Amino acid sequence: MKRILGILSVLLLITACDDGNLTVENIDFTDVTVQKCSDKDILYKVKDTEMLILAIPASVFVNDETPENTSIETTIDNNNIQVFYRQYNGTVSSDNICPTIPAATPNLTEEWFVTSGTVQFTSTAVKSVNASTGVTQITGYKHYIVLKNITFQKPDGSTQFYETYPFGNYTTPTTALAFGFNDEADKSTCDNRIFNFNSSEAFILDLGDYDNLFQNSVTTTPRVALVSSTNKVVYRLYSGIVNDAYFCATTLPTTPTLTQEWIAENGVADVSGIIEVTTTTFGSGFLHTIHLKKLTMTRGNSDFYLGDDYLYGSFVVTP
Repeated sequence: MKRILGILSVLLLITACDDGNLTVENIDFTDVTVQKCSDKDILYKVKDTEMLILAIPASVFVNDETPENTSIETTIDNNNIQVFYRQYNGTVSSDNICPTIPAATPNLTEEWFVTSGTVQFTSTAVKSVNASTGVTQITGYKHYIVLKNITFQKPDGSTQFYETYPFGNYTTPTTALAFGFNDEADKSTCDNRIFNFNSSEAFILDLGDYDNLFQNSVTTTPRVALVSSTNKVVYRLYSGIVNDAYFCATTLPTTPTLTQEWIAENGVADVSGIIEVTTTTFGSGFLHTIHLKKLTMTRGNSDFYLGDDYLYGSFVVTP
């Protein structure tokens, strides 16, 4: 008889707990991938019947690296930035959060929302590397997101606090720079700048050592200079086509507009940032060919490597 009563007690306990709701003691999405709604500024993680949601403007994630040992921090204000935890009565998916009209099923059974705290993230560039040339291209930025000092408000009025809650990695894509230049460079018609144009791209050499580098005499060994504050190497991307006339205008045109600018790091003798020029005869003139060796281009805190030996191009000078 005691054995029967014991079995009945266990059955009653199981029945009492199975009321369709799950009592959540701890939120754990450690091994779950961060996803983003395609048409909404919502990042989310899904695990079976649970969902963790971070609503945050895309503009918060700037496509640039954060300096070492620093992070970007923004406050959870329940207006522009919100954090929710949700529990459903069935397997949940993006259909329950991303569409304008979310799926009706499964049903939401419990929701917690963060009343205070911050979002912190650090960003690093995602790069592809050309194995033969060593050239790197930035294809995106990975943002590692952590929720700090967050307090969840539960439906029953109680709260749950996390000092540090890792949300995960979110990657924003970026279009790799085309660098679609050929080997035909041009000397400016208004000064000593040298240009290589490709539609909306301009690769510019503004060299204080111009007279030394581009002497009208054949070289036996390359003439060499280092990238510096007076020997500038700059890549610019514009919103439309640019040419020599654009740069030589007395007043710089308002269109097209500059969208990106990358500047070469200063060189180190025999190590990096080297400008080499070889000169040969070309008819009655001289052909100057420019190689850029071991250049690193920078913008903000981001950089990419232009390769061990980049052929910038050639131009002809007729005395």
